[in-house]
Amino acid sequence: MMLELDGLTHCYDDEPAVENVSFGVREGELVAVLGPSGCGKTTLVRAIAGHLDPTAGRVSLRGTDVTGDPPESRAVGLVFQEPTLFPHMSVRENVAHGLKAGNLDAKKVDAKVSSYLDLVALSEYADAGTDKLSGGQRRRVELARALAPEPDLLVLDEPLSALDRQLRAQLQEEIATIQDETGVSTLFVTHDQEEAMALADRLVVMEAGSVSAVGPPRELYERPPNRFVASFLGRSNTLVLPVSGRHTPVVELGGQLLRVRTDQPGTTPDRAVAHLRPRDLSVGPATEREIVLAGTVTSVTDRGRRYEVSVALDSDEEVDIEQTDSPPSVGENVQLHCELGALSLFAERGERLECSPVERSLQSKPELRLD
Repeated sequence: MMLELDGLTHCYDDEPAVENVSFGVREGELVAVLGPSGCGKTTLVRAIAGHLDPTAGRVSLRGTDVTGDPPESRAVGLVFQEPTLFPHMSVRENVAHGLKAGNLDAKKVDAKVSSYLDLVALSEYADAGTDKLSGGQRRRVELARALAPEPDLLVLDEPLSALDRQLRAQLQEEIATIQDETGVSTLFVTHDQEEAMALADRLVVMEAGSVSAVGPPRELYERPPNRFVASFLGRSNTLVLPVSGRHTPVVELGGQLLRVRTDQPGTTPDRAVAHLRPRDLSVGPATEREIVLAGTVTSVTDRGRRYEVSVALDSDEEVDIEQTDSPPSVGENVQLHCELGALSLFAERGERLECSPVERSLQSKPELRLD
């Protein structure tokens, strides 16, 4: 591992900001730390960079424990959320600043600066003042400055949060290209789900100072391991379902009777929470093994590339769906359907439940019948 955090904990006034955080970044990998404001992302960045001594746990770079080492002895390049360029220096001088602590002669410094300005497509601005640059260009100068010393790890702490959506999308692509060309191990810290999903090889999802899940973006989105990840990554409809059956716990959803299984025998919950993505729900006829929900359309919103449709179910709950073609009309009675594989089921306390359809021939047995 290029970076490894082992049981990292830090408290402010006896209140934990992060608690028992463990994950790693492999060589050449881009890992995104994703979570809502206040979940501990900034504390992690400070501990990795050496700007705070954690209360407990260990920070390792290339297999070496650096937990107590000062920032200047760690090969970590940083790009912060707030701009940190020196206004009295030119673009070239800003990038060169990160090389001053080394033993390079002037010619080698100039060569490195030119190389990294070329990488971020700012060679023509080398002698310009930073006040002459756009917001996106200043971000690219900071990237070049962080990369010039060739760090073991590049840490990007919400670097795009202050930019408009179009510029953010452009810089996302540029960061992905730069990371691919340099092969630098990168930790990208953000609260923006789309940003994280677009850039990361793996996600570390944080909740209230702890790691909620680690894995590839698509895997966590399509098969979330717990309720928090299901709710936090993308949009999701939630339906609360009673669990019935003494010997074989089951739930009923949209005409389907589903067996419920937990990893821990004897801990079957009284209620389960079903999560269905709006994109997985469609209007129209369903197959026999699909979930079918009946309801009435309450609103239709045109989002340009898609329509967002809200449906009040006959069960008095409301769900949202996404339509790319002509949507139903407000007041129209509709049947929504989705494949069983699109369903994520969780216990109320958060852990994922496995479920499988009960064969029609077995549904008449007393222990499978719903009261």
